[in-house]
This record gives sequence, C-alpha cells and structure tokens, in this order.
Amino acid sequence: MTCAKWSRNGRWQPDMAFGRLQRSPGAQPMSEINMTPLIDVMLVLLVIFIITAPLMNARLALDLPSAEGAAAASDVPAVLQVAVDAQGQLYLDDQPATAEQVAARAKATAQRQPQTEVQLRADERVPYGQVAELIGLVQAAGLSRIGFVTEVPGR
Repeated sequence: MTCAKWSRNGRWQPDMAFGRLQRSPGAQPMSEINMTPLIDVMLVLLVIFIITAPLMNARLALDLPSAEGAAAASDVPAVLQVAVDAQGQLYLDDQPATAEQVAARAKATAQRQPQTEVQLRADERVPYGQVAELIGLVQAAGLSRIGFVTEVPGR
C-alpha cells in the first residue's frame, strides 16, 4: 500500500489513511458506516455487565421484621455486623461464622475500640431465645452498643 501517488496532472499527491486530500473527478464519498468498532464496544459492555450483575445482589437475604421507628443506618465509624438467617446460621459481616468466631471477633473489637456498635440483623422467623443468646454472647465479649436492623414498612 502506498502513501502517495502521482496525479494525472503530474503532481505528487499524498493519500490519507481514511480519505483523500483531494477528491478525484469520478470518486464517490464513502456512505457506509463501519459497524465493527460499535459491535466490539457493545460486546465489551455486555461482558462487564454479565460479570458485575451477580455481585450487585450478593448480600445475605433475610426477611427482616418491619418497625415504625426504624431509622436509617447511622454513620458510626466502627461497626460489627452480625446476622442470623431463618435456619439459625450465624453470619459475621455477611460471611458464615460459628458462635466462637463471633465471640472472638467481638472480644478483639471490644479491646481495640469499646464503643463499637453491633448491628444485629435477624430473620423474623428466628426464635427470640436464639437472638437473646447472641446478644448475651456479644455483651460478654465487652460490646454493649447493640442496634437491631429492621426494614421500614412500605418498602
């Protein structure tokens, strides 16, 4: 492929990569749109969406009880999130955990920062006794600020 050529009138005429500097007498303008770059970009966006979509809803699914006085989550700097699902499985920051792991993490957190708030999320089908045991476990570790996370009615 040449980058320049001799014109009919004997002058050296450079060609451009995507067009001509001067239009020759019989040449027609290019009227087609190259769709390949558009399709490539759309496929890349589709792959990104397919990868990120499942991550957007990866939180633990609980049926939280609703309460009228429920407020928005406070902006407390130190928070320990503990959850109990309908089967009684404990979760520590949305990761499955045992009661011993929750107690050890609560004790370590209480030693570092005793004003840490424990945000407790429990499925509405969890027996009250199991929630009370979890509260006792966290209090025995040295954390006394416990907040119950609920849903606001109508959402």
